[in-house]
Amino acid sequence: MEKPTLRGELVVLRPVAARDAEQMWEMVNDPEGRRLTGTVVEHTREQVDAWCATVSGRPGRIDLAITTHDSDEFLGEIVLADVDEHDANASMRMALRPGQRGRGFGGEAIGLVLEHAFAAPPEGLGLHRVALDVLEINPRARMLYESHGFEVEGRLREVHRDGEYWTDVVLMAILEDDYRATRDAER
Repeated sequence: MEKPTLRGELVVLRPVAARDAEQMWEMVNDPEGRRLTGTVVEHTREQVDAWCATVSGRPGRIDLAITTHDSDEFLGEIVLADVDEHDANASMRMALRPGQRGRGFGGEAIGLVLEHAFAAPPEGLGLHRVALDVLEINPRARMLYESHGFEVEGRLREVHRDGEYWTDVVLMAILEDDYRATRDAER
């Protein structure tokens, strides 16, 4: 599977590389980001260094660094994982470094990745469905995904501990037809 570079008005998405390890380390250790994404696994710096150096060569996934036209600095990542070519589906996740949220980078990154996911080969992956999950405590992310055409498919009740409380995981997905309808409505 070819690892693309995707360009929008604000962002450039390119394969994650070894040079991203310092900023990735900052991102995976950000308390707010960890809470909003439900990240509980602790990573060592060595694991992050190795991941950044090797992830672009791993099959069945596309890990893209979110950068801008003005700078190659790693602002966050957007990932299509568990790419299933037979059933034409994948899962998606996104995370941004502290200070990069709310600036429009994530929204544009989602649009670029969905366009790549649903475009016919060889320009894209030719997928039929992209799924994700979002914690109930992260309504801003849920609204962002809904604005791109993702629909709620279900809920895992009180499956994640948020401090002393429990929170639901909301299961969402977008089908190729949903994506095309949302995109056409925006034009």
